[in-house]
Amino acid sequence: MNPSPNPRTILEYGLSSGNAGLVQLLGLCPLLAVSNNAVNALGLGIATVLALVATNTVVSMIRRITRRDVRIPAFVMVIASVVTTIELSMRAFLPELHAVLGLFVPLIVTNCAIMGRAEAFASRTDPARAALDGFAIGIGFLWVLLAIGVTRELLGAGTVFAGAGALLQMPWLELTAIPDYRGFLVALLPPGAFVVLALLIALRNRLQRAPEPVRDPSTAAGTT
Repeated sequence: MNPSPNPRTILEYGLSSGNAGLVQLLGLCPLLAVSNNAVNALGLGIATVLALVATNTVVSMIRRITRRDVRIPAFVMVIASVVTTIELSMRAFLPELHAVLGLFVPLIVTNCAIMGRAEAFASRTDPARAALDGFAIGIGFLWVLLAIGVTRELLGAGTVFAGAGALLQMPWLELTAIPDYRGFLVALLPPGAFVVLALLIALRNRLQRAPEPVRDPSTAAGTT
């Protein structure tokens, strides 16, 4: 039996070496489509974090009573239930944000990072480590999504978190960084998302002193 990974390894993998957005390039559909402004990026990012934490925790709790031949369908059912709960909660408490994000909230179900972590890590370790792994992967995805959203909104409109008062009930987040800015439309269009993501990947590779193999903590997860 392999030793269980320590919390530091789990956090480092989710935030950096195994980052879902920059390294594994998972969940690119919402990452590129919703990141035209910071508010949308923050809303979808938080929803993804909640989905990963809840899914990993539940999968870890039921791992001993789930037969191998029905494991994947059971995991899909757990993911779908969690995402549906998040979507209904968002529709009830943040209806304006839900209307803006639209189909991309239920599409969290298809995010490969969620199913991947459920199968590779949560089903092999205890609930505490599984929850931490979901949190680390989710925060890693969130900061990339937010970095793209802030950059595109700043370049495209000269603002940051515009509309946070109406969509998130957080008016104190709204900031006009460049008054009377005429805008750079390309940054807000789909090509802008690809360009900003490519620049972030290039920056990460440049800052990384030497290429290192991605070490998934799931390889050290025991069958506890």
